[in-house]
Amino acid sequence: MRRIEVGGAQPYGVEVGTGLLSGLQIPQRHIALIHPVDLPAQFVEAVQASLSPTVTIEVPARDDCKTLAVLSGVLSKIAAANIPRDGAVVGLGGGAATDLAGFAAASYLRGVAFYTLPTTLLGMVDAAVGGKTGVNLPEGKNLVGAFWPPKAVWCDTDTLATLPDAVFREGAAEGFKHGLISDPSLLERVLSPEFRPGGANLADTLADAIAVKAGVVTRDLTEQGERAFLNFGHTLAHALEAVTGHAVTHGEAVGYGMHYAAILSRIMGGKDLTPHTLAFLKWQRPAPLPPLIFEDVMPYMARDKKADAQGVRFVLLHDLARPYLVRVPEAVLRGAFEEWKTQVIYRSEAR
Repeated sequence: MRRIEVGGAQPYGVEVGTGLLSGLQIPQRHIALIHPVDLPAQFVEAVQASLSPTVTIEVPARDDCKTLAVLSGVLSKIAAANIPRDGAVVGLGGGAATDLAGFAAASYLRGVAFYTLPTTLLGMVDAAVGGKTGVNLPEGKNLVGAFWPPKAVWCDTDTLATLPDAVFREGAAEGFKHGLISDPSLLERVLSPEFRPGGANLADTLADAIAVKAGVVTRDLTEQGERAFLNFGHTLAHALEAVTGHAVTHGEAVGYGMHYAAILSRIMGGKDLTPHTLAFLKWQRPAPLPPLIFEDVMPYMARDKKADAQGVRFVLLHDLARPYLVRVPEAVLRGAFEEWKTQVIYRSEAR
């Protein structure tokens, strides 16, 4: 088992290993367990046996749970169960479910203890660490939320064996991104044949990818500076998710978005890192995109949380492990988008 420490005002540990869902212990006695409806029953039952939750709340799968309507229902169920201020919310599942659970914990009684049990690769590498919680709006992804660090995170790698191959590969996007912005050794390791459920390098690669994010959020919890670098590839990614109604999953969108950001990085004077991002897309094999034009995605990119009154800001790379935040002119964004479209996977319809 590996343990990664996340520092700051509210430090906690992230444990990576096998068999972690059994034998869990937390000090709170009154617990609301939140999980997506499609989670394998054995994981829910293992946590229920460990923690004896006061109430177990099922929510819709994936991003369908990240709405104000679902949040309202969850909060009502927590209140009906009389979870007190010294109670806890436990989020079990993928990144969407844990984002929702964390925001419920941050909101209920103005904040109760929160614990995270991610069961997907994407959830482990990204969503579960760093205390970002929230839901989506029709106008864009993650526009409503709060910073609410968990008390602890347990990443049980046994859960990854139940994931379809496409879902596992989707989740690898965030680990590959951590390689681009901080630890280039992760690039080769994520694409290795051993990076798979049960693979020889899975746990160590996963832990090292988590350690990148842990270091960043320790230094900058509320995204006043360095934490923005974790959004490499996400500006277009969130737009793709929104414009397709989440038919393109988050990890697939990040894969596409990293390649767009790599093109922008080269245009803005950085090293050409597109061979890396194209290699990842070839390995990931994301779902084909619908036909798109620049005007489809630009309104969503303009509402990205990194944007300011002067325009859209992107995380780009001077080189591997040398990220920076910069405002990019719309003409450059458009030109890069047209180049990007010639290199990514589209459905057969032309537009």
